[in-house]
Amino acid sequence: MQFKKIALLVAILSGLSACSTSTNVTKSAQETKTTKAVSQSDDNAASLFAKAQTKEGVAKIQLLYAARDAAILEKDWQMLEQIGLAMEAKASVDHIQNKLYIALARKELSQYANALAILNTLEGRLNTPEHQAWYEYLLGSIYASQQLPKKALVEYFKAADIANEHNLAVAGLHEEIWLALQQLSSYALERFDSGSVLQRGWVTLAKYQQIYLGSSVQLDQAMNNWRRRFTNHPAVALLPKDLQGAVALEPYQVKRLAVLLPQSGASERLGTALKNGFLAATDEGTIEEVFFIDEMASESEIVTQLAEANVDFVIGPLLKSNVEKLLADKGFAAYPTLFLNARETLTPSSSEQYFFALNPEHEVEQAMKHFLAKGYKKPMLLAPANASGKRLIEYFDQGWKRYSETAPEVGYYTNSKNMADVITDILEVDASKSRTSVIKSLFRKELKSETRSRRDIDAIYILGDAMETRLLKPYLDVNVSTFADRIPLYASSRSYSKQIDVTDKGDLEGLYFTEQPWMLPGAVEKAPLRDAYQSLWPEQADLEQRLFAMAYDATNLVPELRQLAWLSGKSFDGLTGQLSIRGGSDVVRKLSWAQYHNKQIRLVSLDEQPPLPLFMQQEKPAGDSLIR
Repeated sequence: MQFKKIALLVAILSGLSACSTSTNVTKSAQETKTTKAVSQSDDNAASLFAKAQTKEGVAKIQLLYAARDAAILEKDWQMLEQIGLAMEAKASVDHIQNKLYIALARKELSQYANALAILNTLEGRLNTPEHQAWYEYLLGSIYASQQLPKKALVEYFKAADIANEHNLAVAGLHEEIWLALQQLSSYALERFDSGSVLQRGWVTLAKYQQIYLGSSVQLDQAMNNWRRRFTNHPAVALLPKDLQGAVALEPYQVKRLAVLLPQSGASERLGTALKNGFLAATDEGTIEEVFFIDEMASESEIVTQLAEANVDFVIGPLLKSNVEKLLADKGFAAYPTLFLNARETLTPSSSEQYFFALNPEHEVEQAMKHFLAKGYKKPMLLAPANASGKRLIEYFDQGWKRYSETAPEVGYYTNSKNMADVITDILEVDASKSRTSVIKSLFRKELKSETRSRRDIDAIYILGDAMETRLLKPYLDVNVSTFADRIPLYASSRSYSKQIDVTDKGDLEGLYFTEQPWMLPGAVEKAPLRDAYQSLWPEQADLEQRLFAMAYDATNLVPELRQLAWLSGKSFDGLTGQLSIRGGSDVVRKLSWAQYHNKQIRLVSLDEQPPLPLFMQQEKPAGDSLIR
């Protein structure tokens, strides 16, 4: 598919090159001979470009065209950029087209801001339908590179409509449209199901795939209906490749399941909590046999037991060290597996290996998106001064820098005794008190005063545990100036404890926090399961409850894994959150939002629109529409 995409790109852009020079250059017999010789040459882009430097006139132009085409075919984007820059000085070159080449090269080199700046200079100067179509396509591809498929599709569909109206071919456009559509949820697809017949055809195709994925007969019938409804649609070319693969994408049919969990050592209690979740899930499923294997055994022992049990699928292990050792074992790689932790490094893994972790980075990213959607400029982050706290703060900070020029304010506390000092220091309360003392010293009469805190902090995010959050909240209430607007307060799931909450909600009024649905009252539609759990394990700790939910979800995820990996816009509603797969193998969680309100916990819905990166936020002159 990729080779065809590049070959088409060469063909289309070569055609544009010919059109751009036909009115400026009259080809002589010698020039025709030169062109023929160039086309038959086996030279690569670099050598063709070097030869061009030794020529003049038409011969040089022809060699530069050939070098440019070769650079695209070779995916040598640095060379393409160099050739495009060299051609800028040539009068006979279509300079709009040439700038599109340079923008393409820089986009492929991940210089997205630079590519966008070039497109910005072309606004209002797109003289031909080819220019307009390529402009919209490149703009859409920059959006797509920033994980903004909805914005990308707006531009892609403009390019597709222009190309369709003028009978043009924009190489790679159809594949990019299809890729972006597969990243949308069913709700988002509905919102795109309008516009031209061409657009509706694409969206309908994506909806059919999402609805019938894994049901080969129904999907095949839907495809036939689609062909009759959208005759001659350009997506027909994709059907034999992409959609036939989807037709064959049957779910895992697991009858004999192996579960690797810690059954000995310091983590045995975690293994017991997981086992309860697996038993609860398999009790109501189609799995006939479950084999529990101690993940603390050696690799050879585990592989031997898997072979003897003749299992269809493996879930586990839980501990990261055991994940790494089994990833390195060739015998284990033969089994499709859902690991219960993340990889240490993002090394390539088997297409049948998936990773499901209760990763706190997911909810930090979720909170960051909400802050940006709300327009917060200067959040304050509070975390314990340990490895975990510093890791999460660094993760937030790295993500935030992509979208904001203002760095968040960070405070690390070492224990409960210095929390107040950290807060007063960040909010500059001590400075306010010092100013008040100076003023009072100048007057003999007693003055009424109110301590003021800094006014630029517009959100506070706590990454501490339940006890730390209950200690921090009063300090924040006391030290935020009464003259300032109330600063919204947020926390991660570490701040919430079902056990503590039963007897002590503390003074947490107004606090927003993320949490897996299983832990929140009324968040999951499985009341009988929750009732049964409470009757069996009424005193179980928060961690064990979360692991129970994780095991329950892992079991129910297995039949969905291939579909979730195929469609990044598809999700699964589990006890641990709304689950999807990123990068073909990593399960990502979207947690629920909740808030303390009138000494109760209520579910809330908070805005999490994908933010625009900094380089796409620059204001445009009046009448410009590059950033939409």
